[in-house]
Amino acid sequence: MLRAAACTSLLLLLRAVVGLPWFQATGAALVFYLGSGGWAFLKVFYKTVGRDVRGAITLFRVKLQVKRHLREKNTIPHIFRECVKRHPNKTALIFEGTGATWTFKELDEFSNAVANFLHAEGFRCGDVIALFMENCNEYVGLWLGMAKIGVEAALINFNLRLDALEHCFSVSNSKAVIFGREMSQAMCDVSSIMEKSARLYCLGECDRATIPPGTEFIDSLLQSASRHPPKDPGRGFTDKLFYIYTSGTTGLPKAAIVVHSRYFRMAALVYYGFRMRPDDVVYDCLPLYHSAGNIVGMGQCILHGLTVVIKRKFSASRFWDDCVKYNCTIVQYIGEICRYLLNQPVRDTESKHRVRMALGNGLRPAIWTEFTTRFHVPQIAEFYGATECNCSLGNFDNNVGSCGFNSRILPFVYPIRLMKVNEETMELIRNPDGLCIPCKPGEPGQLVGRIIQSDPLRRFDGYVNESATSKKIANNVFKPGDTAYLSGDVLVMDELGYMYFRDRTGDTFRWKGENVSTTEVEGILSRLLGQADVVVYGVEVPGTEGRAGMASIADPNHSSDLDRFVRDLKKALPGYAHPVFLRLLPEVNKTGTFKFQKTDVKKESFNPHLVKDPLYVLDAQQGKYIPLDEELYNRIQSGKFKL
Repeated sequence: MLRAAACTSLLLLLRAVVGLPWFQATGAALVFYLGSGGWAFLKVFYKTVGRDVRGAITLFRVKLQVKRHLREKNTIPHIFRECVKRHPNKTALIFEGTGATWTFKELDEFSNAVANFLHAEGFRCGDVIALFMENCNEYVGLWLGMAKIGVEAALINFNLRLDALEHCFSVSNSKAVIFGREMSQAMCDVSSIMEKSARLYCLGECDRATIPPGTEFIDSLLQSASRHPPKDPGRGFTDKLFYIYTSGTTGLPKAAIVVHSRYFRMAALVYYGFRMRPDDVVYDCLPLYHSAGNIVGMGQCILHGLTVVIKRKFSASRFWDDCVKYNCTIVQYIGEICRYLLNQPVRDTESKHRVRMALGNGLRPAIWTEFTTRFHVPQIAEFYGATECNCSLGNFDNNVGSCGFNSRILPFVYPIRLMKVNEETMELIRNPDGLCIPCKPGEPGQLVGRIIQSDPLRRFDGYVNESATSKKIANNVFKPGDTAYLSGDVLVMDELGYMYFRDRTGDTFRWKGENVSTTEVEGILSRLLGQADVVVYGVEVPGTEGRAGMASIADPNHSSDLDRFVRDLKKALPGYAHPVFLRLLPEVNKTGTFKFQKTDVKKESFNPHLVKDPLYVLDAQQGKYIPLDEELYNRIQSGKFKL
């Protein structure tokens, strides 16, 4: 009776809340599952039904809006125009750098001027213009203005230089570059190798001798341009909006395609899933060339009318002061930002703010509770996703350490899965029928999402480079003949469906017969070393199987107490996860989104001929780290020194 009553309640709830066409089939499957799963299923149902219903409502709400925008052939500029009509005089953007405040009407008029100017310059629908500057209000107005005439912006990382910078311009086939005056030297360095046909525009006045020849100053040109709305270019909801580049931690950046529907989907799922409010003020300290800053954060302004405070660059020392000054209620983080904030001295403003939510991804579970307790932030809105992925996750109910969930009651509502994978090669493991094998709770697997190109919530638009796109697609995953997006990330799901991040591709290595998670070890070592920047990776050693762990530690003063470090290691990590080699260097290279760059340090390994920084190796017999010089290096290479 109890099982039947629970099943009936679930089916009635789903009928009332969701009402989707596959209801009857799903209901029948649930009845069968209850009959075979028994009490274990009822336990999961009881603990997760509220969370799953909320997720289903969010998904259904966004799906309905996507269908409407598809039907009406709307674009992001169309949706923004409706936002301007609702509250033209509300503050849209506040630039912390100058204190400049723009209303929605002012942002609309500036973007109209951009659109009309570029159209008069001869740029047309489908052309690409690169945007290369630090965060500012104008950045938003520039790409939005381009979109109003169907011109696609290539959002370039302002940290790039020389070959990587020129690569980003050329791979997108940019016909022009609009750069900030702060990027003048970088532009001069690449101007000689750029396409001569590319036109250059500089935002901000500066000495002409400091910019490439032929560059035009765009400020005065925009002032004389019409503020009236430009002619509609006839673009649709699934057409290209702009390009966002991968961070380039393992090679040259790849240009990911962002269509209008993807921008809407990412921003809307965050808005409704985390229950944002019209009066929220978002503190966006992330780079606007990145999806977290420009879609997840700025999308709340463009699509939902929230005020967004733009920070030129992240500053740990000014973070909470800014939040108090601008009455921020939501702050964004990514990567190591939360750890940098914890490493700051205690200040009054960190407890006087109005922040109710921290929104982002990459908050290490080891410091999750410490962050919320010290800074009095009641909700962590952690999510998982990449610019190009179709399998985003959200931690809607503040579950500590989780990056999201998938329903175990109705797993087919959202067609994503963890599939068994060889963690060394990242190849999917298949059953005798050639299909992938779903993971059970507790089993690590690669996150994949079924691709349905006709559905904006499930489509995969890929990269400009078709070869890079094909590498992210697998066939025959859920069923014969289907295709799925490969995230390249290993996660673990618990019995309630909560997902926990493990590693990105290449971030595990095997040592002494055990798999070592670099992200887990990095978090623990950083804590033991007072929140120092730490990069962990595996290195090859002649005559040994697998890869030995090596840690590069930011220690500019060489002040680390390595004897104490070894003692703490023994308490915190199993022996196979202890770094065999240490490298103490002035700073750890990071991307603009605070991801560690490992390519160079992995190549240099522990070779003292290549590495000029202090190197150490763990002497197992003495139980401590000893300096690694050329003589000891040769002994390791010949197998005379046992690790």
